[in-house]
Amino acid sequence: MVGCGARRAPTRRTVAGVRSRVWVRPLGLLLGTAVDVAFGDPRRGHPVAGFGSLAVALERRWYADRRAAGVAYTAVLVGGAVLVGHRIEAIGARRPVAGVALTAAATWAVLGGESLAAHGVALAAELSADDLGAARERMPSLCGRDPASLDTAGMARAGTESMAENTSDAVVAPLLWGAFAGVPGLLGYRAVNTLDAMVGYRSARYLRFGWASARLDDLANLLPARAAALLFAVLAPTVGGSSRAALTAWHRDARTHPSPNAGPVEASAAGALGVGLGGRTVYAHGVEERPRLGEGRAPTPTDLVRAARLSRRVGLASALVAAAVAGARTRAGPPAP
Repeated sequence: MVGCGARRAPTRRTVAGVRSRVWVRPLGLLLGTAVDVAFGDPRRGHPVAGFGSLAVALERRWYADRRAAGVAYTAVLVGGAVLVGHRIEAIGARRPVAGVALTAAATWAVLGGESLAAHGVALAAELSADDLGAARERMPSLCGRDPASLDTAGMARAGTESMAENTSDAVVAPLLWGAFAGVPGLLGYRAVNTLDAMVGYRSARYLRFGWASARLDDLANLLPARAAALLFAVLAPTVGGSSRAALTAWHRDARTHPSPNAGPVEASAAGALGVGLGGRTVYAHGVEERPRLGEGRAPTPTDLVRAARLSRRVGLASALVAAAVAGARTRAGPPAP
């Protein structure tokens, strides 16, 4: 006779259901990455743009030059994104096919790998053709620097640095958060990173209001940035670079960068590509003198193309790593029937 506290033996249907759920998250992450590779960002109605519009509207109502106001602003927007992610994941929890589709859609929505690489290649072509007007128009799609202050060399450097940092922020980090936390992780991370890009500046307006968003972004990228730096080093030989040079630059130069997370990825990318990064950096809110990363020459448009190729390969590798992590986590602790 079975005691009151004993669990029933799982039925074949239960076991099959658990096994099917094991592959929902890994397949969703891989499918979403494949869609991003094939199509890039959605051309209309991009969810991240919609979130940004909501954040702008909320900032108009809630802005105050105080940290407390920024903490509330960040908590509401990031918390809302996580709650939406939980709701989406709940919808697909008992329907594996729907779960894969919803995870894939969320992954596609938060990734920016293909569009990032395409902008890098296009910028390289414009710089090679001396079309500085078109190159300056493209620069805001890659980074927040003042394009009017940049010449060909400055744009090549800015583009290379942005390719490295955004490969971590827009590809590796969301995939790892998706692996560990599913759709809530995907949407929550993208909310954090978007707010950092919007209000995380050390300007007079955002120094206090944007503090929470900036610090939360630093925390959210702590592990992903180092994973991205490691992938840059591992894959350096595929673009004619050196893994040893990438690891050396990371170890030697990363700590000199003002950002705890941009430092490792930019230093590793500099070493992987055999170029030197850093120097005078002009933003709308002021000028920063960045430390030198790497030992090589200044990047050229050709190096931008190599950076785009390396970015794509790091993105594909991170998708495989994320799928493996997600599968292992789900097998270790599948949802209760």
